[in-house]
Amino acid sequence: MLKTLTKLAAAATLAIGMLVTGAHHANAMNHGKNIVAVAEHVGGFSTLVAAIKAAGLEETLNGKGPFTVFAPTDEAFAKLPAGTVEDLLKPENKDKLIAVLTYHVLPGKVMAADVTGKKLTPATVQGSTLSVDGANGVMVDNATVVKADVMAKNGVIHAIDTVVMPK
Repeated sequence: MLKTLTKLAAAATLAIGMLVTGAHHANAMNHGKNIVAVAEHVGGFSTLVAAIKAAGLEETLNGKGPFTVFAPTDEAFAKLPAGTVEDLLKPENKDKLIAVLTYHVLPGKVMAADVTGKKLTPATVQGSTLSVDGANGVMVDNATVVKADVMAKNGVIHAIDTVVMPK
């Protein structure tokens, strides 16, 4: 029995070490990349990256920063009503697209641990405030952070499951 428990403990320790090392390795691979390049590299953000490029925000988000980006996943964009993304990507709606995208960005680098157990209303780059609730996980307005602390050279990305809209 003791042998089995010792083996299980050793296996659990190894698994945890691999997860930590894997997460550390993934962030180390992103270390030299700016936010847009990290979003492209990590995957699951192709709609967001296309929207950033259509809005002309690629240069800004590749700037010095630091920035915190609450990045809607492709699945988050897919939850929007039919035609919404296509409408936002039209050249005549560029200002609206910029407002939506910059509502997902905070100046400065905010890690998940910085909001754990807190309720905050930080100002976005767009100018409005977001509701950030770190009581049970992290909620941003009505979106849940599904992957936190994806590091980039000029900030951090937190993947969210819903596109949040400025008020």
